Amino acid sequence: MRIALLIPGRFHGFDLGRALLAEGHEVGIFTNYPGWAVARFGFPSDRVTSFALHGAAERVAMRATRHRPSAYPQSTMLPLFGKWAARAVRRQPWDVVHAWSGAALELLREPLRPPVLLMRGSSHIVVQDRLLAEESDRTRMVLERPSDWMVRRELDEYALADRVLVLSSFAAATFVASGVPESRVSVVPLGVDVEAFRAPAAALAARRERIKSGRPLKVLYVGALSYRKGLFDLERVIDTLAGEPFEFVLAGPAAAEASSAIARLHTKATILGKRPQHDLPAVYAAADVFVFPTIEDGFAMVLTQAKASGLPIVTTPNSAGPDLVHEGRDGWIVPIRRPDAIVDRLRWCDANRAALADVADDVAARYRPQDWRDVAPAFVRACEDMRDEMTEHTRG
Repeated sequence: MRIALLIPGRFHGFDLGRALLAEGHEVGIFTNYPGWAVARFGFPSDRVTSFALHGAAERVAMRATRHRPSAYPQSTMLPLFGKWAARAVRRQPWDVVHAWSGAALELLREPLRPPVLLMRGSSHIVVQDRLLAEESDRTRMVLERPSDWMVRRELDEYALADRVLVLSSFAAATFVASGVPESRVSVVPLGVDVEAFRAPAAALAARRERIKSGRPLKVLYVGALSYRKGLFDLERVIDTLAGEPFEFVLAGPAAAEASSAIARLHTKATILGKRPQHDLPAVYAAADVFVFPTIEDGFAMVLTQAKASGLPIVTTPNSAGPDLVHEGRDGWIVPIRRPDAIVDRLRWCDANRAALADVADDVAARYRPQDWRDVAPAFVRACEDMRDEMTEHTRG
């Protein structure tokens, strides 16, 4: 199959392209990364069509607006990339174009174009915006949300795309709930390379001994310290459990709106800040339970990292949690905005140390993540389903 990947950046597209090539497909990547940069990720530069000038301008704009993300000129930058990509894709015949949402509208408006499988990395943008608006009201903080311009653009893309691909059952459900027919939504989770996160036998044994000893349980959160990721609830969990046998560790970059919360938490938890990827396996290995109270996520790679390290997980349904966590066997799913439910689960962990140690052992023994060799055929099936449906529609 001849597959074009239209990516305004990198995301997971380079990994997907490499896996599709290994399966024998003809793949081209259209991106604002220079070809030599794409080659560093194992994808041949001679199959890359690059709008490198756009990438350079984007980096300048992002640096200039890093303290005020809403000022980033997306209404200029995205159509500029989209127009370039629509012209570049037309120069070769493709069976399918896999285009990232936000950058696909110009191609989708072409009267004669290949079938387009639209990539949406988060929930439906209207649902995402609603969840963030609710969280802004709840926390009385100004949170970064999709602009009205971006919402209109993505809604047009959803309507024009031949099919939408998302990364989790949660994200798929938000599209169906928003009126997109289930037949037009495919779920293909990310491939994950998490072997580096597998805790060594010595770390697993130390965790088991630590849990059963009765010492404070080490509760870990990894991810952006933001209200979108549930920091408002995490702070309440930490406050409620003060004085009980728990130690909280938070690792990740801080969002602008979180500065006051983080200042308060410094006396109640260990705040590691943003850590390089190669340091994170040791951070996971030193923990006993992983908590991720996210309000909205398309997938949340940290859940796969935590599972690879053998950690029981407490998370919400608003990410890939329901796809990765088996209730009661390797973790628990709690409703969003329910810090009391997280507290109940953590207190259960403290009261049932032997059972918790068994859960941790079971997670470490059973978890086998989906890698990109699994993703490539699943992605191709989604492409074939889309083309079959289009053929049936044409015949009808």
